[in-house]
Amino acid sequence: MADSPFSTPTILLVDDDTSVVFSTSTILRGAGFTDVDSLTDSRMVMESIAKNEIGVLILDLFMPHISGEQLIPKIRMQFPELPIIVMTASDEVEKAVYCMKQGAFDFLVKPVDENRFLATVNKALEVRSLRRQVDDLKHSLLTGHLKNESAFAGIVTKSHKMWALFQYMTSVASSSEPVMITGETGVGKELIAKALHLASGRKGEMIAINIAGLDDALFSDTLFGHKKGAFSGASQKRQGMISRAKGGTLFLDEVGDLEPQSQVKLLRLLQERIYYQLGGDVPLLSDAHILCATNQNLRKLMEEGRFRADLYFRLSVHEVEVLPLRERLEDIPLLTNHFLELAANSLDKPIPTPPPELYTLLASYHFPGNIRELRSMIFDAVARHKSGMLSMDRFKKLIHDRSESGAIDKNLRRADEYEIFNGFSATLPTFKEVEERLINEALLRAKGNQGIAAGFLGISRQALNQRLKKKRLE
Repeated sequence: MADSPFSTPTILLVDDDTSVVFSTSTILRGAGFTDVDSLTDSRMVMESIAKNEIGVLILDLFMPHISGEQLIPKIRMQFPELPIIVMTASDEVEKAVYCMKQGAFDFLVKPVDENRFLATVNKALEVRSLRRQVDDLKHSLLTGHLKNESAFAGIVTKSHKMWALFQYMTSVASSSEPVMITGETGVGKELIAKALHLASGRKGEMIAINIAGLDDALFSDTLFGHKKGAFSGASQKRQGMISRAKGGTLFLDEVGDLEPQSQVKLLRLLQERIYYQLGGDVPLLSDAHILCATNQNLRKLMEEGRFRADLYFRLSVHEVEVLPLRERLEDIPLLTNHFLELAANSLDKPIPTPPPELYTLLASYHFPGNIRELRSMIFDAVARHKSGMLSMDRFKKLIHDRSESGAIDKNLRRADEYEIFNGFSATLPTFKEVEERLINEALLRAKGNQGIAAGFLGISRQALNQRLKKKRLE
């Protein structure tokens, strides 16, 4: 079967009664399923499944040429992952039992209640999606390769933790359920959203909206659009972002800033897949995949009553937590060289040569602003650079000033302020013992680089050398 886990699956109806095919197709399209195909000749079923990506098969039992009963075992043999919903006029218990034993997903008796029918189709698609996610994750774990590695080309990393995150992203990219991207400011959440969109293989665009600062009226107009004359000043109609994201991805950044009224509207869109333009009374369907991002603690906001619990759980079906830079220090040399090249190209300068100890210095800093902060540091240093080796003075000054000014969150410090006393008895350590512990810790953080260690201690390199010589003599 030509089966990509990243494309939208088709619902295939197989019934020799054209009136049933028409009415069922209408119900499905009215519920937002745009890819609906049908066959009235059961002899064409196997060929159709082999050539197309079928998400769910809805099958009648009693048809000329080949019955549904004969088709079920054949389909299960060749395409075991395909959910089969049997929909027939027969209410015989034996038929239902036989079909379920042969591997049918569900058995519905005509005329079928519309709500039950749609719920069954949705459930079958969810099960298929979960199977795919498990298969994709198993494949990437066993082979060590991603199915769509090119989707992640824009993310500079060699971190094993990030690679594990990519494996999870690959497995959920094809899901129709929302994905919540969390992480601190500056970790690259929008890059992660772009990678998810590319990995999904969706044909439409990725449309991004930054919710921060949008009140309910502006959010509604931006997302849903408006009709001409919808309000004072609406001299012409406006296409909403949700319409532009048709067949693609809608990325809502800073979703934690949503106002209460806007939260209700987003929840309705997620649940019903329909929306109304401002000033319009015709429901419009949306098939855009929803991605959200936040640097806030939504659970805390939920507990405080500032974020709806039902919306939180609806958005967090899949959650991607992006690592802060301090948890992927092995990426600092890669990112530094990457930003040096970008900065030099944008400023029309030769790429400066970084001193080897620069990487050690940067790795000793906690980067509360994460990758965005590293980028700004390097662009500033390249702008000031004249020629030869890149100077470390600017980096040292920035790190010192930001550390001194409290820019580093106390919760992010590697050591407790009294850590230096650990290992001593209840009595206070001597000056000599404290000095030795400080020097050892500075050298450890500086990876043995005496110049950087001296900077940590606030003394000159010569002063540190004298203390180390004295220590060796003693």
